[in-house]
Amino acid sequence: QVRLVESGGGLVQAGGSLRLSCAASGSILNFARMAWFRQAPGKQREFVARVTSGAGTYYADSVKGRFAISTVAAKNTVLLQMNSLKPEDTAVYVCNAVGPDGAVNYWGQGTQVTVSS
Repeated sequence: QVRLVESGGGLVQAGGSLRLSCAASGSILNFARMAWFRQAPGKQREFVARVTSGAGTYYADSVKGRFAISTVAAKNTVLLQMNSLKPEDTAVYVCNAVGPDGAVNYWGQGTQVTVSS
């Protein structure tokens, strides 16, 4: 069973930065892609960023130019560097991984990010 464990969330002022980590229980090279989603109170979960097995990266328009997703294969970890944070970035950030055939999704428990104005 694959486990994803997020860390790095916290409270930061607007304009600040945070780096989230998602550690997988196995090699991330086994995944077709990994991604970050977020869910704010009273809102649906939304896509933030993803990285494919071919190292392609994609971002939601709302975070483009401010967030960067990357992987550290040797540590089975995917990172999300978040800069120029805004209060509207406040949410629980959840790590996602998709199995090699694209049929299975794995989810972490999430880490809270709170941006104060």
